[in-house]
Amino acid sequence: MNLQIRDTPATQTSSRLAIADCDIHPAVRKASDLDPWLPARWREHLASFGGGRRLGMQSGPAYPKGQPNASRRDAYPPEGGRQGSSLAFMQAQHLDPNNVALGILNPLKSGQGLANPELSAAVCHAVNEWQVATWTSQDSRLKASIVVPYENASMAAAEIRHWAGHQDFVQVLFLSRTAEPLGNRRYWPIYEAAAEARLPVAVHAFGYGGAPITSTGWPSYYIEEMTGHAQSCQAGLSSMIVEGIFEQFPQLRVIMVEAGFAWAPALGWRLDKAWRTLRAETPHLKQLPSAYMRRHVWWTTQPMEEPEPREHLLDTIGWMGWDRLLFATDYPHWDFDDPAYALPLRITDDQRRGFFLDNARAVYGVGA
Repeated sequence: MNLQIRDTPATQTSSRLAIADCDIHPAVRKASDLDPWLPARWREHLASFGGGRRLGMQSGPAYPKGQPNASRRDAYPPEGGRQGSSLAFMQAQHLDPNNVALGILNPLKSGQGLANPELSAAVCHAVNEWQVATWTSQDSRLKASIVVPYENASMAAAEIRHWAGHQDFVQVLFLSRTAEPLGNRRYWPIYEAAAEARLPVAVHAFGYGGAPITSTGWPSYYIEEMTGHAQSCQAGLSSMIVEGIFEQFPQLRVIMVEAGFAWAPALGWRLDKAWRTLRAETPHLKQLPSAYMRRHVWWTTQPMEEPEPREHLLDTIGWMGWDRLLFATDYPHWDFDDPAYALPLRITDDQRRGFFLDNARAVYGVGA
């Protein structure tokens, strides 16, 4: 459910059931917050030349959101700074009242989109250090994503191996709009390192590949951009399956983040039908594409599709499997999903516990 909250007390909405929130976006209060972990060379470079992002627009996203930083208007910390930049305010507004027992941090402004590969690697590393120092070491409920410069696979793999085994990191973070399709072999060293570390790869909607979200140019409206995230993630997941990364790395797990999930059955059926006709093209695939999807892929629930009647959603989840869904709020963004209103359907207690908490604990290997 997409719910925009305006001018509401921090504790008005609460959830009795302990939950996992698998998509929380922390932010730096100011750029210099990363300085303790950035070598002087790169601090001077940023001051002189700026970042230089891999983006089709000269500055900022093509479709600026109505709220600053795509965030809720009530999410500004009282001490100042960007939404998502204050742990204390996040605890008071979200973690405590919503009974978040496990929160997964996905920093989006992280250096992944920088065109200079060495600068990208340096900023990604600084962001990872910052996550530990500012967030996970201060609140044991929070776990971090390893932010990697995924357009340079060797540097990204080195960053994964640097943090492998660290208890505060539970996944590797990609964005969906990469320079090449996600299954391309240029990214395989990253998948190899993630599989070695037994860490899932999270593919979060958006990115800095430099191309529009459609195959034919820039759409006119923000709604097209938002809806297109699902199409982008479908293309990326199809590439991962068809290129054979799950045959090459059979332990690899992938989590699709913030692009919906109701498209999964139709994509699986479409791939299966095409593969039965064209399987000679991909002899490296030993199973139906949908079988790889069922075995290796999970989805976060925000944004959650809401058909009428709502019970149709149960058919979709039934095909996917209840253990495939990980609850997420997208805090502090404007389309935040309130756990008190999410999934208003009659389901079993086991399904509800899995949906809100147990599935995430299993995927991320985080116990009670």
